Amino acid sequence: MTSPILAKGQNVPLPDDVIRIDVVLGWSESEIEVDASALLLRADGKVGSDGDFVFYNQPESPDGSVRFLGTSATEEGAQARIAIDLSAVPEHVHTVALVGSVGIGTFGDLGKLALRVVDAAGHSLAEYTTADATTESAFVFGEVYRRGDVWKVRAIGQGWDSGLAGLATDFGVDVDDGADPEASDSPVDAEPASEAPAEPGSVAAPDQTSEQPSGSDVPKPVRNRGVRTAKRTLKKAKPIEFKLAELDGWQPARLFSVVVGAGEEQERRATSALIATMQAVRPFARAVCARMGAPAGTFEGYVEVQYELGESKVVPDAVLKMSRGSRVWTGLLEVKTGTGKLRRDQLENYLDVARKKKYDVVVSLSNDIPAGPGELPVEVDRRKLTKVALRHLSWAEVAHEARMLLSHGGIDNDLQAWILSEFVRYLDHPRSGVTEFVDMGRHWVAIRDAVTAGILRAGDQKALTVADKWASLSRHLALRLTAELGVTVKHILPRRHHSDPAARSAAFVERLAADGTFEAVLRIPDTAGDLVVVADLRTNRIRCRTTLDAPNEGTAGRRLSWLLRQLADAPGDVQVEAVFSERGNEACEHLDRVRADPKVLTAGRTGAIVSFSLERAFPMGNRRSGTAASFIASVTTATDAFYGSVVQPLRGWVPAAPKQPEPATSDGVLSVDA
Repeated sequence: MTSPILAKGQNVPLPDDVIRIDVVLGWSESEIEVDASALLLRADGKVGSDGDFVFYNQPESPDGSVRFLGTSATEEGAQARIAIDLSAVPEHVHTVALVGSVGIGTFGDLGKLALRVVDAAGHSLAEYTTADATTESAFVFGEVYRRGDVWKVRAIGQGWDSGLAGLATDFGVDVDDGADPEASDSPVDAEPASEAPAEPGSVAAPDQTSEQPSGSDVPKPVRNRGVRTAKRTLKKAKPIEFKLAELDGWQPARLFSVVVGAGEEQERRATSALIATMQAVRPFARAVCARMGAPAGTFEGYVEVQYELGESKVVPDAVLKMSRGSRVWTGLLEVKTGTGKLRRDQLENYLDVARKKKYDVVVSLSNDIPAGPGELPVEVDRRKLTKVALRHLSWAEVAHEARMLLSHGGIDNDLQAWILSEFVRYLDHPRSGVTEFVDMGRHWVAIRDAVTAGILRAGDQKALTVADKWASLSRHLALRLTAELGVTVKHILPRRHHSDPAARSAAFVERLAADGTFEAVLRIPDTAGDLVVVADLRTNRIRCRTTLDAPNEGTAGRRLSWLLRQLADAPGDVQVEAVFSERGNEACEHLDRVRADPKVLTAGRTGAIVSFSLERAFPMGNRRSGTAASFIASVTTATDAFYGSVVQPLRGWVPAAPKQPEPATSDGVLSVDA
């Protein structure tokens, strides 16, 4: 069913059976940081207390009904996620306003802005997009509000000029703008408030508040010392170093042993290592649990807890608890390692237990990487998701969070850094059963052979399964590069393919049938161009390429020399294509020949070089799974090699600063001042 697309000011009721929702605020320019927050407002448009302001430094309301789940990158830009338990929202709260602010720049710089409301299964309930923002530095995306017993969503799309502190102050939050950010947990400089949008039943601006209704059921504001909106500075610790070994072959004792069998023993060992590390390293627990929709808080984990379900017993691999004040979030975890596959009946049993115990979520963790974010590797009965959410994590995502914390800040304790590094070492060992992506599925060989023979057609149902595997492999490539480089690498897809997996798979198969290729586009921050990976099943080659703009000044020879200097260490078999300003005028040669004679690309050409395209071909593995000879290994190896040798050294052209004319006297002699 297609979710309602809202226009500015429109509203839509939420289904009666929906209790828990996630509100996703998105923007297309991920380089600009947006601070998303939620405010629990009374009928007068003000918060009841400072605790009703939910944001990164205060990620949960006192009653636990509204939780900030953090910000993450997406293929389209970036997004922030806020979870709302409608059944737990206090009676005096009339509206939950979903807002954002920027410290640098304006919302007009963010491109397209979007609000999307999804249910516990990830199905969209309402959507709103706008590109009308201009100079605003604070913005109300929309609101979730109640009318009697019915909850509704309204698209607002209006903003005003203030930062996060000013925005909070506008809605009645006391901001502690004099506190020392390092000495306090709560934060920053308030900015002058201006105008916020208001309409009947919507978020009210400070000068447009309505009269507060009388009655003892409406609590009076409770003030504390104020909240602090300044962000904490991330610190980075170093794992413990062992320096006293007499020989290089001496090995220190390892925290997690890899002497482990297969099957259930392997799963139990991996589960225990994960839970123990999360308990010891709080930032890691927060990062992993945030992917499950958990609030920030104190983490505890318990393995192999038995539950009664009818006449049988149900034993999930772990029970996850996250406590914050009086609120306790609980999740049931089902773990698979190696080639173990998740089962529908097993997950549905856990959902039944979770509903009976009033738990929040069931989480599956396996080596499966779904084709798109939020998609599940196993479909379950949707009726079981009305009160309990079902989420999936891949081991690749868990390893990604650990490597990001180790390499790029977030842990300031040396012992915790060592524990986390030991966990990463364990995951990297083949005996752990943790693999990032190793199998193209049982239909791979048949589809590969059909492409080679030229008999594949776009309607082949087996090809759709292989297309999903290619999308998963593309996400796998992005996750690997993200963890390795410390920046968020995106798998770029057309917008319609994010919300319509069937259309995405059909488009992949149509291209595979037409020219025998799969293609993935990876966008890596601060590189000169996207990294494009093409798997050509007809020629058994993996082709990687990138395209960058040429300098906009100088002769063709000088523009080519600029490129060659950056490719000093690149392999000679890289193809260099120069595209000239005159339509249809291109030239292509191998890099080693261009180095020997640059004129092979420029001689006899007219017009200026406007761009360069660099491409290198690699052998393609044919096996569906395995190591060196597999298709997946060949794609991964080619991507890593091309990035390191070609993409990484490249920098986009930066023109020199314009020069001032030299001042001179009337007789042509420079003045003393000059």
